[in-house]
Amino acid sequence: MGEFELRQSNTCKTCFVVLSCTLMTQIDKLNRLLKSGKKLFHTQDLALLWSNENRNTLYTTIKRYLKKGVLIKVGKGLYSTVPVEDLNVYELGTSLIHRFCYVSCETVLEKEGIISQKVYTITFVSSVSQKIKFNEQPFVYRQLQGQFLLNPDGVERKNGYFMATKERAVADMLYFNTKYYFDNPSLVDWEKVARIQKTVGYKKLILKK
Repeated sequence: MGEFELRQSNTCKTCFVVLSCTLMTQIDKLNRLLKSGKKLFHTQDLALLWSNENRNTLYTTIKRYLKKGVLIKVGKGLYSTVPVEDLNVYELGTSLIHRFCYVSCETVLEKEGIISQKVYTITFVSSVSQKIKFNEQPFVYRQLQGQFLLNPDGVERKNGYFMATKERAVADMLYFNTKYYFDNPSLVDWEKVARIQKTVGYKKLILKK
């Protein structure tokens, strides 16, 4: 075999190894993405998932997956592995604000039948006060002080989001509005509400029986 042929053979082998490694890396990233159990990812989530230190590589991978339809852009720096219309609205609302929050107040009260009026806005409690409208769906985030917000009493972890129990939702609602009217107060365990109010540290222990 001549020197030129030998160099060409070695070059081909090197290219094959590089391509194989690149392909294996892409397959590994895809597997991590699909096996994560999540549907919504912020850019930083993907960086942690793929252990990316190089931002250019991260953005290149995201761009490639967007083009292939593996990822769908939901908003700035927010991506989904399923169509937006297939996302759980509570999980979406949690991801839109990109900070800890949980579903509470009117949304939970209506869901539990404690108030009769239809609530179209998804209501959260968070560390900031904010209103977001996404695909015609309004989200409202009420601001709660950190020591109250991070107290887990009456807050349950769901699949991709957190939600208040009906008693925690009542306690939260009374914190924001001490004169709030409940259509069906008999559905509430008021002893639990009092205990949550005391545990969380709400000053006004008001029972609206």
